[in-house]
Amino acid sequence: MAVEVCVKAAVGAPDVLGDCPFSQRVLLTLEEKKVTYKKHLINVSDKPKWFLEVNPEGKVPVINFGDKWIPDSDVIVGIIEEKYPNPSLIAPPEFASVGSKIFPTFVSFLKSKDSSDGTEQALLDELKALEEHLKAHGPYVSGQNVCSVDMSLAPKLYHLEVALGHFKEWSVPESLSHVRNYMKLLFERESFQKTKAEEKYVIAGWAPKV
Repeated sequence: MAVEVCVKAAVGAPDVLGDCPFSQRVLLTLEEKKVTYKKHLINVSDKPKWFLEVNPEGKVPVINFGDKWIPDSDVIVGIIEEKYPNPSLIAPPEFASVGSKIFPTFVSFLKSKDSSDGTEQALLDELKALEEHLKAHGPYVSGQNVCSVDMSLAPKLYHLEVALGHFKEWSVPESLSHVRNYMKLLFERESFQKTKAEEKYVIAGWAPKV
């Protein structure tokens, strides 16, 4: 029985992979582990009846290993790790929360209308903390090989780059050279190229919220 995974379709393009960073995290994990899977693109503004029957909450991503549909990207990547231990993506426990505040601080800055409200500085502080971590432990979060933290951060950093570049003409400062190199390494990975949403769909996804 093939693994099946439901992920968000692009806004206005139901046959194209959408911009959900949590869906991409699951797809990245499957790709890095070379797991064969069947992908269902879900139009979140017009969810198919079969999808709501098997997943009444209607959230994506959800995955099925053959018996039932399982929601929540945190839970899903944990199960993928158990079922497909090689290559291991387990992060050292002390690194599990590296970069965990980057996404919420990015969203606050993106939505901000007041340049003096501290949201930009809050994001910069989180990126500086990641810079220091990568300087000591890089090029990835736990060294030479990717781990689950990288799989979580990669889609979020992509959203940050695309959305802030488009809506605020903002980019990660050149002084944060380890972060910029980290993003480049992640975005160039074959797994990322295969699972990323096109930039225009990331922009369309954020437009109503900005």
